Formats: sequence, C-alpha cells, structure tokens
Amino acid sequence: MVHERQTPQGDAEVRKLRQRLYKRSLLIVVIAQFFGGAGLAAGVTVGALLAQDMLGTESFAGLPSALLTIGAAFASLLVGRFSQRYGRRLGLAGGFLVGGIGAILVIVSAAYDNAFLLFVSLFIYGAGTAANLQARYAGTDLARADQRAKSISMAMVATTFGAVAGPNLVDVTGRWATAAGLPSMTGLFMLAAAAFLLAGGVLYIFLRPDPLLAAAQMADVFEPLGRKAAEKGASPSGNRGLVVGSSVMVLTQVVMVAIMTMTPIHMKHHGHSLGDVGMVIGIHIGSMYLPSLVTGVLVDKLGRTVMSMTAGGLLLLAGLLAALAPADSMLLLIAALALLGLGWNIGFISGTALIVDATEPSGRAKVQGTLDVLIALAGASGGALSGIVVAQSSYAILSFAGGGLALLLIPVVLWSRTKRQVADGISQHQ
Repeated sequence: MVHERQTPQGDAEVRKLRQRLYKRSLLIVVIAQFFGGAGLAAGVTVGALLAQDMLGTESFAGLPSALLTIGAAFASLLVGRFSQRYGRRLGLAGGFLVGGIGAILVIVSAAYDNAFLLFVSLFIYGAGTAANLQARYAGTDLARADQRAKSISMAMVATTFGAVAGPNLVDVTGRWATAAGLPSMTGLFMLAAAAFLLAGGVLYIFLRPDPLLAAAQMADVFEPLGRKAAEKGASPSGNRGLVVGSSVMVLTQVVMVAIMTMTPIHMKHHGHSLGDVGMVIGIHIGSMYLPSLVTGVLVDKLGRTVMSMTAGGLLLLAGLLAALAPADSMLLLIAALALLGLGWNIGFISGTALIVDATEPSGRAKVQGTLDVLIALAGASGGALSGIVVAQSSYAILSFAGGGLALLLIPVVLWSRTKRQVADGISQHQ
C-alpha cells in the first residue's frame, strides 16, 4: 500500500514500481487483445448477412449491429462498475466470458433457424465487444500522462492481428462450419467464441496485480504530476474534458458504424462474393487498429484537439468516396473503408485520451464504463438507422450523410479550445 509521501527517495521508488507494473499490465492486455480482436470480426462481417437470410428482407439488416451494440452498451455499464469495485481483471475477464457464450448461442440459433434466438444471442455477444474496448483503459491506469495515448494505441494495435485475420478467414471457417453440419456463416462465430474465451482466460490468470487497484493506491504520488503534463496545447479538465472526449468518440462511432454496416449489403447487391466482402471489411478493421501505434504518439505530441479535427476530415473524405465510388470498383471501396477506419482510429484514441485525462483512479472505471454506454448506443443508432436509410434511399445517401455528420467534430473541439482560452484569461487576471 502506498498512501504517504514521506521523502523524494520514496516517491522515486513508487514511480519505478509504477513503471514496472505498467509495462507488465500493458503486456498482458496486449496479449489478450490479440485474441479479443478475432472475436470482433464475426458480428461485423456476417451478422447482417445471417439476419438477412433468416428474415428474407434487408430492411432489418442493420438490426444485428444495433442489437450487438446495445448489448455492448449494457455490458459496458456493468463491466465499468464491476471493474471499479473489483478491479480490471475480473471485470474484463467476465465481459469476454459472456461474449464467448453469446457467440456460441449465435451458432445454435443459426443451426435451428431461430431469428429470435439470434437477436438475443447477438445482444449477449456484445459483452465481448464491450470488454475488448474497455481493455484499452487498463493499459492507461498506471501510465504517465505523456504515455496515455500511446498506451491506448498499443492496446488497440494488438487487436489488429485477429481483427484483420477474422474476416479473411470467412471462407475457411465457413468450410469448418459446413463440415460440422452448420450454416457456413456460423464459422466466424465459432472462431469468435474461442477467441473471447481465450482473451478472458489470459486476463483472469495473468493480470496481477490489478492495474486499476494499484493506480488507486499510488494516485497521491503520481496523479498530481500527471495532471500538470496532461496535454500539449489543449488540456480540458473535469466535466469539459468528459464532454468533449465523449462527443468525439460518439460522432466517430456513429459515422463509422453506419457506413460499415451497410457496405456488405451494398457489395452483395452488386455481385461481390462473400470473399470480397471479407477482404474489404478486413482492410477496414485493419485501418481501425493497425495505425494505432503511430496515432498514439501523434496524439501525445500534437495534442488531442489537432488530431480530433484530423479525424473529422478523414471521415468526411471516406463518406464522399464511398458515396461516389462505382459499386463494382473494389479498389475505391477498399480506399473508402480504409479511410473510414483510419478516421475512426484517430478520433477514438483522441477521445479516449481526453477522458482518461479528465478522470481520477478512484472513479475512473465507473465513469469510463458509463461513457462507453453512450458510444455503444451511438453505434446502435448508426447500425439501426443505416438499414432504414439505405432501404428508403441508397447507400450513397447514407455515405454522404455520414461524411457531413463527421464535420461536427470540428466545432466541438474548437468550442473546447475557446472555453479553455477564456478560463486561462480569467485565471491570469485574478
């Protein structure tokens, strides 16, 4: 236990201990994310197609994504509160376990052609997505302020291997499922079940000592120092930091999920194979995670504000390209979805860093879990509305709307900068 700051030498020892524990906990999170990333692919790649086959209509093709993200929202709240009370280890491991059970139930629902069970299962499966996203916070609990964005990015880039490999294994896993007498599209959910259970097992066994609990014990030594150096150029504090950070993540999530959800349906309509769909979504997910290591460094160096506005510009370009690209052009579809993933990556890391900057260990996990509910609900809204928009108009209209919505990121972060400058001016005259 570390509660007193008696000597400079004592403080130095605590900082050294913190860095050792930080490196160990981040390594465990990274290993778990290798497995967790593979579990993300199934719902994104074949969830909508599976529901379309069962229901015989595409009007509700966005419903699986919506249910998955609503399930993730509910799970985020529970994982955050559970983690605050018992630590990251139990909270994250429990989320992955429930997600693995949900993936198994999806397979059962497809085997019996039961659409109702499919929807319930996707809701449960969302817990794995929630745990996968909240794992990024575990890497920051013991990090210095100038390491936070990089820590977030390392946890996210670890997701890349499984997240990219998953969609591109759609044909292979489909053959596994067919050989087992199951519908071919359940193959990715077989992979997801194993991946989520492995990720949960790694965290439960090896994430010791718990980084959140250790950070709370050491907070009196290193949090004041971290606050002082929190952000170069733009450091919102308290509630303003939470508002801006969550707004950035919500907007990027809505735009990304809406366009991504309907891209497989759009491609299928125009004669693309399931393998083509897997390739496009795989590159998209790779773009969501692979640039993370560089992104984290840039967010720490250039500041949260600059990178948030960059995210808005990239998402706008992605929406315009997706809307204007010929439906038979794999190259342009790949470029659009890659830009979509990159814009999401930059916005998500910037927003997460803003939230970590604005929270203390004593209430961090609870606040983060609550804010992740907003992010998940934003994804649910984007997924549900995307199917309706495409059914009533077109994929191009959906993409144009998504690009336009991304522009809201710019006034949000400019508002943050203006508020900070006003506050600084007042403090200087007091």
